Amino acid sequence: MKIGILGGGQLGRMFIQEALKYDDEFYVLDPNPECSCANISHFTRGDFNDYDTVLEFGQDKDVITIEIEHVNADALEFLENQGVKVVPNSKIIKIIQQKILQKKFYEENRIPSPEFEIMDGSEEEIKIQLPFVQKLNTGGYDGKGVQLIRSNEDWRNLWTQESVLENLVDIGKELSVIVAKNESGGIKTFPVTEMVADPKLNLLDFNICPGDISEETQNQIDVIANQFIHSADSPGLFAIELFLDKTGKVWVNETAPRLHNSGHQSQEGNANSQFEQFYRVVTNQPLADTDAFGFSGMLNLVGEDNFSGTVKYEGLEEVLKLPKTYVHLYGKKDTKPGRKMGHINVLADSREELMKKLIHIKSLVRVIA
Repeated sequence: MKIGILGGGQLGRMFIQEALKYDDEFYVLDPNPECSCANISHFTRGDFNDYDTVLEFGQDKDVITIEIEHVNADALEFLENQGVKVVPNSKIIKIIQQKILQKKFYEENRIPSPEFEIMDGSEEEIKIQLPFVQKLNTGGYDGKGVQLIRSNEDWRNLWTQESVLENLVDIGKELSVIVAKNESGGIKTFPVTEMVADPKLNLLDFNICPGDISEETQNQIDVIANQFIHSADSPGLFAIELFLDKTGKVWVNETAPRLHNSGHQSQEGNANSQFEQFYRVVTNQPLADTDAFGFSGMLNLVGEDNFSGTVKYEGLEEVLKLPKTYVHLYGKKDTKPGRKMGHINVLADSREELMKKLIHIKSLVRVIA
């Protein structure tokens, strides 16, 4: 099978690495000739946001998928109409890649998400009370395109572009659940993970599995995942990012229609990884067992402040001496502040042991130039 992937970043790289044990050909479209997938695929340099480029790339493939949602969904819709399988389908990609449509989707399908209003560029229409979160309608990624408006001083920095303005949730925990559906209608959900963010970079710092949640919280998440996957009406693998507020209510923050950072620990921590599951979704195979092996966690390797250039991993040799510790690098030659360069997965027998290991590893390793 010829599998085409729009985007050549680390998610595509790890997907291909996992799927190479099967007999398929992998084709990647990305504008960067040194992207993470360039050397492990049939690589085409091109813009996955350009209609004609996506059309040309996709026309001879058996299936097209994505590893980033900011792609030309109109071209994918045309390819679908020509008989090319697109996973997830163009309709749900269009909904998710626009924050306004995504919020309306939650509202229409009774999926709990913070109350919001739409800003079309005019501040005069804004009725929402401080504090609130502003999310640009398109283009946001890895914490970009999102800002917190807490005060009148912050208000002066309000972006004028089309946005969602969202009530601030009093967050107790940040959680994530990954749910997969194949074309035959099979559905599997990964155990809920708990995210610990770096407040400075607004990027995931640690990811813990299983999340420390109550049965009642788990029940809320089960209902949300079920409601989302049936409402989306598309095969795919979806990462639903969640807030658990301090009153015990679960809210959907946003959803990624693709592989996700919050599922990386599944590579060693679960019976099958999100990457194995995604392969089975894309090729419409029976979905894989997702059971967790005890406690697992993930630490992002992110470029240090004040370092740009050819990457060096300081302390990695010490990390490699540690038991039940697994390094995954993304094949990126150059680092810059805040750039995701890799991650480290860890297994443990208890949450306490896991946290101790992750904190120790964080103290050992630095991504510099």
